[in-house]
Amino acid sequence: MVNKNDEFKLNITGYTSEGGGVGKFDGQAIFVENTAVGDEILCHIIKAKKTYAIGKAMKIIKPSKSRIEPECTSFKSCGGCSFGHIKYEEELEYKAQKVEDAFKRIGGLSPEFKPIISSPETTRYRNKAQYPVRRENGILNIGFYAKKSHRVIDGGDCLLQPQDFTSIIEIFRKWINENSVTVYNEEIGIGLIRHIYLRKAFATGEIMACVVINGNTIPNSEELIESLKEIEGFKTLVVNINREKTNVVLGENCINLYGDGYITDILCGVKIKLSPLSFYQVNRNGAELLYKKAAEYVAPTPDQTILDLYCGTGTIGLSMANSVKELVGVEIIPEAIEDAEVNAKLNDINNARFICGDASVAAEELKNEGIKPDTVILDPPRKGCAEELLKTVAEINPQKIVYVSCDPATLARDCSRLLTLGYEVKEVTPVDMFPRTSHVESVALLTLSSI
Repeated sequence: MVNKNDEFKLNITGYTSEGGGVGKFDGQAIFVENTAVGDEILCHIIKAKKTYAIGKAMKIIKPSKSRIEPECTSFKSCGGCSFGHIKYEEELEYKAQKVEDAFKRIGGLSPEFKPIISSPETTRYRNKAQYPVRRENGILNIGFYAKKSHRVIDGGDCLLQPQDFTSIIEIFRKWINENSVTVYNEEIGIGLIRHIYLRKAFATGEIMACVVINGNTIPNSEELIESLKEIEGFKTLVVNINREKTNVVLGENCINLYGDGYITDILCGVKIKLSPLSFYQVNRNGAELLYKKAAEYVAPTPDQTILDLYCGTGTIGLSMANSVKELVGVEIIPEAIEDAEVNAKLNDINNARFICGDASVAAEELKNEGIKPDTVILDPPRKGCAEELLKTVAEINPQKIVYVSCDPATLARDCSRLLTLGYEVKEVTPVDMFPRTSHVESVALLTLSSI
């Protein structure tokens, strides 16, 4: 058993679920961040427990063949990326294996796994960023949280974000300093500016800037707007009011200071209206590949009815609506349903209707109405689906379930539950929507068992 402050050579042989390196010493698991499989390191133990220990790489004695030099200068301090130090091919292998391991370990399942779909871009792919704003020792920091903390690392030019965002942040920095605008203090709950929230529609080039404030308005907004107009594509400035003492970034109320309060993107040929509160995949080009795979599994036909549960602003279902008889979308967030209805009108889609409510309740209501969808699309949050919802879906008796998931563990769990309800997993495709991070999306095709 190792002890705190021990030092020894360690070979990194695997990765954790969060993308950190792991090796074994005297049979004990040692977790070391910012290492790669194949590294031989000098490891210094900073925390020792009975069953595992946490170490720090004091020196890379022999680097892995997969190791690369991080391009980002904030890589070791920022909590945004896990894989900035390894080749992308190795990252893809890790993510594909992560999905397979979850199905085998958690679900007890061995479906056919298709090769992982890589992201079209590994840098500058994010269309959204939320920058916490803090003052520390009198210095204004606008950036990202350090790993496992709420200490803000000044962002500089994040390589996952569009370069436009860096220019916009510098405009906000100048405006805050020149107008002596107060900055939020988490500990005591005072100060005006909490976050700067930016969105870009990659297909149209339109940009939204949103200021999250602990108040009702901002000073000298005209000056800020004039500076933002210098940014190509800038379309709207919105204030979001969040006066709660909470870690949740956005409040419920938005006020437009310039423009219409939304931008428009195009995804799989469908125009999508995006407000600050709209859910939208952060990797637009990757999302097209994800939705195309989902559509391949759905295989839409003119006589088909699709039930899209957790539909959000309707993006997945609307991308298939013109190929089916009817689309019914369900979402619990009223603003998302409003956006979905607007998106349907924006695209002259007349065979779609959207229901605001809990997915389980709405699915039960549709069952009682006698609506019998041929395919159910599930795209739940990270926690997956409630067991009651899965039972209701099975009672509706669709021929197919297409399950889109951002968490392999809950996907595997839910697929195992659906197996007991009469559905078998035919195929799973991992999709890398979040390059340089440990997250991976997956699409699973389940069909009604013939047994």
